Amino acid sequence: MSRIVSVVLPAYNEEETIEGTVEITIRTLEGFLPRDAFEVIVAEDGCSDRTPEIASRLAEADPRVRHFHGEERLGRGGAVEQAFRVSEGEVLVFFDTDLATDMHHLEELVESVRTEGYDVATGSRWMPGRKADRPLKRGGASRVFNGLVRLALPSDLRDHQCGFKAFDRETAFELFDAVEDDHWYWDTEVLVRAQNMGYRVKEFPVEWTSKGDSTVDFSRDVLDMGGGVGRMWWEYSVDPRITQRTTVAGGILFTLLLIVFGAQFFDPSEVLARMSEADPLLIALSALIYVVSLPLMGVRYRDILAELGFHEKVGFLTGAIFISQTGNVVFPARLGDPIRAYVVKARRNVPYPSGFASLAIERVFDLLMVTALAGTVFLGLAATGATSVGGLYTDIVGSEVPGGGRATMIAAATVGLAAFGAIALIVLSVRTDRNYVRAFGDRLGSGASAEFITEIAERFVGDIQLVAGNRRASARIAASSFAIWSIDVLAAILVLLAFGVDISPVALLSVGFFAVSVGNLAKVLPLSPGGIGMYEGAFTVLVVALTPIGASVALGAAIVDHAIKNGVTVVGGVGSMLALNVSLTTAVEESREAREIATDSD
Repeated sequence: MSRIVSVVLPAYNEEETIEGTVEITIRTLEGFLPRDAFEVIVAEDGCSDRTPEIASRLAEADPRVRHFHGEERLGRGGAVEQAFRVSEGEVLVFFDTDLATDMHHLEELVESVRTEGYDVATGSRWMPGRKADRPLKRGGASRVFNGLVRLALPSDLRDHQCGFKAFDRETAFELFDAVEDDHWYWDTEVLVRAQNMGYRVKEFPVEWTSKGDSTVDFSRDVLDMGGGVGRMWWEYSVDPRITQRTTVAGGILFTLLLIVFGAQFFDPSEVLARMSEADPLLIALSALIYVVSLPLMGVRYRDILAELGFHEKVGFLTGAIFISQTGNVVFPARLGDPIRAYVVKARRNVPYPSGFASLAIERVFDLLMVTALAGTVFLGLAATGATSVGGLYTDIVGSEVPGGGRATMIAAATVGLAAFGAIALIVLSVRTDRNYVRAFGDRLGSGASAEFITEIAERFVGDIQLVAGNRRASARIAASSFAIWSIDVLAAILVLLAFGVDISPVALLSVGFFAVSVGNLAKVLPLSPGGIGMYEGAFTVLVVALTPIGASVALGAAIVDHAIKNGVTVVGGVGSMLALNVSLTTAVEESREAREIATDSD
């Protein structure tokens, strides 16, 4: 390298200060370094003022000054990183262009890395011996943020956001490869990761004076920073403890707690009595009808894979679904979902990315269909004037229901309308090249947390668009999804009839759609094996809130309905595992690796 030190000045619309900042920086560096031993890079980050012209002029006048131009905003951290990657120095330094940190600290910052052997050095406005003149509002927020970081993350530093840092070159690029954020949280993430990667980090007190208004947007950037803390807390404190054993144990414990909690509101003996009185013929008929839905799932999965370029037989795909669903019944956290990608890869050589994409498409259709069914029922009731202040609707049920049904109906209506809105937006987005998800995500924020949410939403919409682009294929998949969930509802209605409920057919159908739809939405939460407890709870609440059916009958019916469906799944899953020679535990372990492979290939 031809330079000892590279100083990066991240600049966003700094036309009034950037020239003076560069001059002071050069003069300070000349005070302790040879004249040609350093360079100053103005990392201009998509400015909309005269900063680019000024930076270019300064670079032309002095070969030690360089202008790194950004056509669009990279974010504070992103601009610094990119400028460092084109730098020449062995010691990489950056500080804020407002020179809030007194420049007489620059020599200590550089020499901490250059001669003292530290990998990272950073100024601190909160260490003993510092002199920091901070407005109360921002000073208080800074103390709270840094306290939160020390509490939630493995860091001993007092000030993570001070814009006055230096890095050893090799260390810097190893850190940057690990850092996910590219805006304000970047400073914090760099320091936390440096400590946890074993690098030597020096923090020293500085004199700091507030200079004008910060460009931090408290309504957006602070939210990003909070999201960054949450993301890293999960990475360091939670994710390492999520093993298959702890997941299973946690799911079982959660289920037991739900049962104990439910026993406080229901008389178990009465629930069992109601279950023992249920008509066994109708329950058996419910099971037989539900069995039909599994081959329909195989048909739907065949159509989805065909759109991805893979043509497989319905029988094999139905078996793969049985095995995957059995994994969800046995293991919590929906560990069975990725098993299907493993099965189709191991037995039919469907690549992992395609396997996970097909699973995502199926899940999206499931969620949209479930919510759309619930919304359709609600809108149908509202259109016929069957909404009255008592709950579900005296002209249908024939009796008054407690007012709690009103809130339930409002919630169901909200979900249904949201589903219709999502479907409409997705259909419209298929016909345009504009990325509406990305545009909306950019409004949320510019940090890694906002980017993470945006990427999930983009993948969600993209999976649907992949199929929605083919109208015939999407119509077939939607039709099979409707048939699958209609059978699910019919099976639940037969169970309710087996318990001798006495309400009108219209009310029974309406409540069946609501209860099954919301119950399955509750199962999406990966908290217990097979969604046990989640489904029963949601199903019972809906039935009790919307009809005169008693709580013991509603809960008993929910338990039987869910047991039938899980039982059919497990029996089919065991048979499929024997037929396809698949071990469920092996599939779970392999599917974990499969998910990592698919993620890395995205």
